[in-house]
Amino acid sequence: MRADPSPKTGKQHRRLWFDIHSWAGLKFSLLMTFVCLTGTLAVFAHEIDWLLHEEIQVTPQARTASWGDMLEAIQTRYPDWTLDYLAAPEGPRFAAMATMVTGDGERRFVWVDPYLGQVTGDTGWLSAQRILRTSHRHLLLPTRIGVPLVSALSLLLLLSLISSLYIYKHWWRGFFTWPRGGRPRRLWGDVHRLAGVWSLWFVVLMAATGFWYLVESLGGDAAVPALARQAQSERPATPLDPASVDRAVTEARRLWPAFEVRGLYPSPDGSSLRLAGQAQAWLVRDRANVLVFDLRQGLLRGQFDARDMSLHQRIAEMADPLHFGTFMGLSSKLLWFLFGAALTALSVTGVYLYGLRSIEALRSRQRREQRR
Repeated sequence: MRADPSPKTGKQHRRLWFDIHSWAGLKFSLLMTFVCLTGTLAVFAHEIDWLLHEEIQVTPQARTASWGDMLEAIQTRYPDWTLDYLAAPEGPRFAAMATMVTGDGERRFVWVDPYLGQVTGDTGWLSAQRILRTSHRHLLLPTRIGVPLVSALSLLLLLSLISSLYIYKHWWRGFFTWPRGGRPRRLWGDVHRLAGVWSLWFVVLMAATGFWYLVESLGGDAAVPALARQAQSERPATPLDPASVDRAVTEARRLWPAFEVRGLYPSPDGSSLRLAGQAQAWLVRDRANVLVFDLRQGLLRGQFDARDMSLHQRIAEMADPLHFGTFMGLSSKLLWFLFGAALTALSVTGVYLYGLRSIEALRSRQRREQRR
């Protein structure tokens, strides 16, 4: 009686996982590298725009202008333009940003010094932030095509992660194993493994958030709270009253002391104002906490606290802060940039190592043929 076939050896298993790892990393290497690189640069996209445009650069002062002061400066400078929203500065040396529509229907960014309450200028809609964001998010393709395509890379990223843990025996010992010199294949192999073990947590995070974006793109997105939605209709024909805006902001701070205003959105008819920002809930976008005021009567129309969101909504809100590392300001963005660069390097060195192995295999085969 014949014995059952013996199970595959550990070496054969590792070879299988190695082939899977190589396939996942090589077949889409250019696309993966591009997405990783643009995502890494997108972490500091606002800072890149700050370097490129002097309109965004301001000098910190002892006092700050009110939201009404900034709004008045904008409406005085551009009386024929329509305000979509006014956003708080990205940092202490950044101007506040207003998104406006010209009389010709062109969208432009208007910049306001948040300390002096003076308009510093305006810039076009096309910016480093928008180019990097759209390149990374959907490859400049229509979103219904590009977003699922890019998000599906999260599955390959997860496959690369799982396979790497199988082929790198005792990987937990590699955190402090310095790359050896000598042959390029050995040197860059060690660099690849060192960057990989230190980036494990980051790979898991990018794969998880990327998979969530895939779920959203396929119809699994969470419903946005009604108060957080931007109304769509005719734009207001008359300017907002700066004094009414300041009263609304003051009342918001009185009613909700923990609330930090990060954005100001007028209703289409100019009768109400939506204030969005950060409060007690952690890892949410600015739109998650909302206060809506009737500007004509000075009354609070509605309030939404992100802590009241469903689990589904909180997961949706957490994705962006975790994916781009914006939740702790400059410190978290710097960390995300470094590990994003490491992830990009993993993609590049992986392809390089595959090429070196292929060349060595070819040379070895040629030597065997010559000896025959």
